[in-house]
Amino acid sequence: MAAAGDRGGHDSYRSPLASRYASPEMCFLFSDKYKFRTWRQLWLWLAEAEQTLGLPITDEQIQEMKSNLDNIDFRMAAEEEMQLRHDVMAHVHTFAHCCPKAASIIHLGATSCYVGDNTDLIILRNAFDLLLPKLARVISRLADFAKEQADLPTLGFTHFQPAQLTTVGKRCCLWIQDLCMDLQNLKRVRDELRFRGVKGTTGTQASFLQLFEGDDQKVEQLDKMVTEKAGFKRAFIITGQTYTRKVDIEVLSVLASLGASVHKICTDIRLLANLKEMEEPFEKQQIGSSAMPYKRNPMRSERCCSLARHLMALVMDPLQTASVQWFERTLDDSANRRICLAEAFLTADTVLNTLQNISEGLVVYPKVIERRVQQELPFMATENIIMAMVKAGGNRQDCHEKIRVLSQQAAAVVKQEGGDNDLIERIQADAYFSPIHSQLDHLLDPSSFTGRASQQVQRFLEEEVCPLLKPYESVMKVKAELRL
Repeated sequence: MAAAGDRGGHDSYRSPLASRYASPEMCFLFSDKYKFRTWRQLWLWLAEAEQTLGLPITDEQIQEMKSNLDNIDFRMAAEEEMQLRHDVMAHVHTFAHCCPKAASIIHLGATSCYVGDNTDLIILRNAFDLLLPKLARVISRLADFAKEQADLPTLGFTHFQPAQLTTVGKRCCLWIQDLCMDLQNLKRVRDELRFRGVKGTTGTQASFLQLFEGDDQKVEQLDKMVTEKAGFKRAFIITGQTYTRKVDIEVLSVLASLGASVHKICTDIRLLANLKEMEEPFEKQQIGSSAMPYKRNPMRSERCCSLARHLMALVMDPLQTASVQWFERTLDDSANRRICLAEAFLTADTVLNTLQNISEGLVVYPKVIERRVQQELPFMATENIIMAMVKAGGNRQDCHEKIRVLSQQAAAVVKQEGGDNDLIERIQADAYFSPIHSQLDHLLDPSSFTGRASQQVQRFLEEEVCPLLKPYESVMKVKAELRL
């Protein structure tokens, strides 16, 4: 651990997540200052609870600890750790240095994981509390977009090949539905977080039982009091030295799932940008390419995809860590967790900030969409044309053969000559189809090919999205701010 100011600036590596992308509030949550201040808060809560339950701890000692929660000498702590090779004891000594009267009772009965693991759980909970409203805002912005574009017909794609029509708003609801699942999953995992609590070196609470001279009830009360002070409703009954590392799997799994959703959404936007049907925001002074001045690259969506891949990959760390925690605990979890937990939340924070920015400025080009629909619609309308001819007295098989021949001719014009789809012109020129010539405009109305898409959008937004967003109404007006 380096003292504050020993590393950083332009002559040393810094994670781009912290230096370029993640929000200041998320970076602060995983900062040394927040971490070690929380350690001191945990030591204070422990001392307060121990005093309440009868241990000989004075009000003066408690007040001294309270007065020095923010008085952290990071340089001294770094020097202590260089000598002791133990980060917790380095901070015990550093805290004791500025609290000489309380020095004898700091960390009383506790093990390193009392501060380490409980701080991690506090940070994880608070990090979820930062992510949840950001995800809700993304859903809200996309819901507004889906409502606006609920009726605009667009060509659907399966296998990225032309399929039946949908609407721009209905396609957006596919994105929203995935994000709603993510919102529910993040909230569930956040609410299910339990405090490690006051458990001792191997989870048996033996040291605290000794402190309270075998009084089981006081040890139970101590655990409950500290848990409540930390703002948790429940603590683990069973732990080893650490809380089970399965918790980290749960946490990073829902974040990885969020990454998958964001990657899919932003990939769709990138493909639509290539088709010139939709674009992410593009600022007036923004440069798309250093060599090609005309370029309007979807760089925000590309950034989201890039970081989402990293977010999805991070879940492998806790999976492997949990699988190799021998017996009550091994320390090969520590260095890995310092990296993967922070990076997962900083990455999730970045992709949500960026996706909100994208969703607040999506641009749709209806004329381009209409032109692509018109290129494919004649082929899609052939079944309707056949049915209309049968109703007008025609033979279904004869009509099918006529349409087949004309469709092949039109397809040859498109594929071999690079021309427009002229199937409808061929039908209009063929006397066989004269009984339905007057119906062709109606039969080719794009809105008649989108099924219940518009109604589905309305029902989905009203019945599923709005109730899910209701708890976040007070934070909906916050605009996304990108650092870079």
